[in-house]
Amino acid sequence: MMKKIFFTLSFLLLLGMLVACSSNNESEDVSNEDSSSENTEGEKEKITIGFSQPTLESPFYISLVEGAQEKAVELGVTLEVIDAQNDIEKQNSDIQSLITKGIDVLLLNPTNPSAVAPSLKAAEQAGIPVITVDRNTEQDVTAYIGRDNEEMGKIAGEQAVELLGGKGKANGKVIELQGDAGGTVMMARHDGFHAIVEQEEGIEIIEGPYSDYIRSKAVSSMQDLLQAHPDVNLVYAHNDDMALGAIQVLKQANKLEDVHIVGIDGLMEAVKQIQEGNFDATVLNDPIKLGELAVETAVKVANGEAVEQYIDGGTGPITKENASDYINENLDFSKMD
Repeated sequence: MMKKIFFTLSFLLLLGMLVACSSNNESEDVSNEDSSSENTEGEKEKITIGFSQPTLESPFYISLVEGAQEKAVELGVTLEVIDAQNDIEKQNSDIQSLITKGIDVLLLNPTNPSAVAPSLKAAEQAGIPVITVDRNTEQDVTAYIGRDNEEMGKIAGEQAVELLGGKGKANGKVIELQGDAGGTVMMARHDGFHAIVEQEEGIEIIEGPYSDYIRSKAVSSMQDLLQAHPDVNLVYAHNDDMALGAIQVLKQANKLEDVHIVGIDGLMEAVKQIQEGNFDATVLNDPIKLGELAVETAVKVANGEAVEQYIDGGTGPITKENASDYINENLDFSKMD
């Protein structure tokens, strides 16, 4: 009888130990599963944005990327920036690499509005939304963030007319430093400017060669143009970097005091030059704000939020009268060419 009781108690004790071990193992498994699930969810929440730029040789695009990077840090997302170096084949290849890496959203500043079509198709097949920044594409995308470049050209034209004597009285020769051949931004800034200035019979426009928005190229173009047209009265450049190149050439020729300068972008270096009296007017196209808007919009799209198809960054003239409103004394241009 005692043996029977002993065996019964031993069996119950062993059974209890087995149940306890099983319970602990299940608890650990559940805990591990929860932890693994949390990690997976955490990884999924980390948004990765690819940003393909046509070039990083221009201060405007450098500032655009800086604005995007600062906003990406603020919002806790990953931003991968690729420089196409003004090569459409490289841009298409770069975008394919970004898609392969598994980005959530593609920010695209196209080198060419139509030749980037293979990248848009690849992104569509991968289920990756595309947001164009600064320059749009010919194909439809999720959203375009930029400004009305034709309107900016018109504002620049109005400034030029005023500097040359005013509406109905304006007179003089204008050298136009153009952006990239065939570019949508170039054509819009050209057409807008001409729509205003060509109304004035006393103004002659000399269209310079395409300088790709790069200062060093504008310097070379301006040297040739100034030699051919020493009687120039005003220089209109499709961006501030080229306008600053023109200023450099005019200074060397001791002609800066005789020639008005009008640009587009609102680069801080240009705004400082306006305040100092070397630059007459530019048109606001704040690159930092554009970069911030791009990342903010990309995050919204990645989270499934609806966004407007066109997001306007805003514009307006910057002249001697309001230049001080845009000055940032913390920026140092001493290291710039």
